[in-house]
Amino acid sequence: MEWGRFPGFVSLGEREGSEGRSWEIQDQLEREERKRGTIVVTKPPSPTVVTMRTTPPRASHVDARRVGWCQRRGNTHRRGTGQPMKHQMRVETEATRGNQYLEESLLRADALPLAVLSDSYKAGHFEQYPPAKCISAYGEFRRGFQRDKHDTRVVYYGMRYAINALVGRKWTIEDVTKAEQFFNMHRAPDQSPYPWPKELFLKIVHEHDGYFPVKIEAMPEGTCGHIHLPIYQITAEGEFSRLCTYLETLLTQVWYPTTVATLARRCKDVIEAGFEKSADGGKENPLVGSRLHDFGFRGCTCVEQSVIGGCAHLLNFDGTDTMSAAFYAQFVLNNGNPVASSIPATEHSVMTAWDTEKQALETMIEHYGDGIYACVMDSYDYVRAIEEILPSVAKKKVSKGGFLVLRPDSGDPTEAVLQGLHAAEKCFGVDINSKGYKVPRGCGVIQGDGVDLEAIRKILDAVMEDGFSAQAVAFGMGGGLLQRVNRDTMSFATKLNRIVYADGRERDVMKAPLTDPEKYSLPGLLAVKRVDGIPTVFPKAEVQNEDNLLRVVYDHGPVDGVWDDFSTLKSRVQEEWHALPKNYDAISQELKDLIRKVSPHTKV
Repeated sequence: MEWGRFPGFVSLGEREGSEGRSWEIQDQLEREERKRGTIVVTKPPSPTVVTMRTTPPRASHVDARRVGWCQRRGNTHRRGTGQPMKHQMRVETEATRGNQYLEESLLRADALPLAVLSDSYKAGHFEQYPPAKCISAYGEFRRGFQRDKHDTRVVYYGMRYAINALVGRKWTIEDVTKAEQFFNMHRAPDQSPYPWPKELFLKIVHEHDGYFPVKIEAMPEGTCGHIHLPIYQITAEGEFSRLCTYLETLLTQVWYPTTVATLARRCKDVIEAGFEKSADGGKENPLVGSRLHDFGFRGCTCVEQSVIGGCAHLLNFDGTDTMSAAFYAQFVLNNGNPVASSIPATEHSVMTAWDTEKQALETMIEHYGDGIYACVMDSYDYVRAIEEILPSVAKKKVSKGGFLVLRPDSGDPTEAVLQGLHAAEKCFGVDINSKGYKVPRGCGVIQGDGVDLEAIRKILDAVMEDGFSAQAVAFGMGGGLLQRVNRDTMSFATKLNRIVYADGRERDVMKAPLTDPEKYSLPGLLAVKRVDGIPTVFPKAEVQNEDNLLRVVYDHGPVDGVWDDFSTLKSRVQEEWHALPKNYDAISQELKDLIRKVSPHTKV
């Protein structure tokens, strides 16, 4: 069994003034636990076995009176002896024996104390900031996707999860207690106490109903704009000004869903261009939404990533095999209305389980032949499978009237797709659409191996060059969609932008490094309004409240009614993305003037 503070584990206290947690915190923690019905040992019916280990240097003394009957190195100490023991103890009861929940739950963010959901150096910043009445900071993307200077558009997404699942959680005494145990041994090199704002954290619990006392503004989810727009702005006042950037670590993680959403949208641009050239209906063809399928779940680092990244993909497409994201988008974000779908499909294990691939294909036709279904074709010999085995089941497939999707999964992606399309043409024939391109009858190809943005572009170009319509091929994208991105893909950062000092003096703040001019930040309180329909950032004083796209989504606690459903977001992305120029300077002239005033050497 592991160590920690979970149901079934005794509270271990410390006398006031020692290096561990105080009796005041301990007593309140135990009162809360009694209300929840969790276990606090006072006088067990029989001697309770206590497993003990020596703590690291500088750990707290533990008073045996707090844990009842104890067994220690063969000696029994009864409650009330007053003998301190320099050991950390875990009391094992019937309720805790065999309980494996602790180890697993620690891997979930909501099982960690909120105080440690930040970078270590943030804990000491409350002592480093100058005395202030108010401090503000904001977050922005500083570069286009993969440094693209010709297309700097961004799909902003991810604040709802950051606010509702993380920032909006209520702090508890237990959070502060766990943080105290941690910070008491966190400073290098000797595991001594690390500076942390204990008193401020306690005030969050006692005086602010457990909610972090800041205000956060953000642009509506699904808004499309360009780089340098503030995706959020956070303001803290009074003594909590010193904690303005404590939440930066959590808020900065919106880089991930925004980057995935932007990548998926750029993939859709390539697919739409192919449809415009070679498919009936062009980009309005309903098949466009199913042409990029999310294959990324198994490559994610955790379930949470699959949900966040998978939902970002679904802003642009309807197809996914990441059921965690499809479920979350439907039932948490979209009032139960479906957002995504998939089709029955084989894997290599299914194909190789049969004596022959023909048997596997016939089974799929029997079960799903009147709908859309997919078969992986390269378990042994891809060319033989599509040139010999596929023709042998063609009659049965046609009799069912459904749509078969061939999936190559190895070899050169472009070559494999073209081979599959030629095999489909030979087996089932083709129709010529209004734009003069071939569309295989009742059959297509999905390429899910080695797919990224450039691979999609290359394959579609080759498909159309060979006379086939772009609608004849779909793509499955896993690692290229949900894994091969990072914070530097679009250079996301959070920086201070304004401070009101304790003496009332106001100052607009910006970062302006001579060694990397691209990393300059924006000074002063910010607002975003549309100029000719395009989101543009201004000094806040220049924008009327009703025109400001930055809306309050958290104000000393969650704010009701600020989030749109997922269908609204999808429509917003589709409408706004096409209305934007690919490249645009989103910094207003008024803000440029302020930048030059604050930092004359910065070129904007």
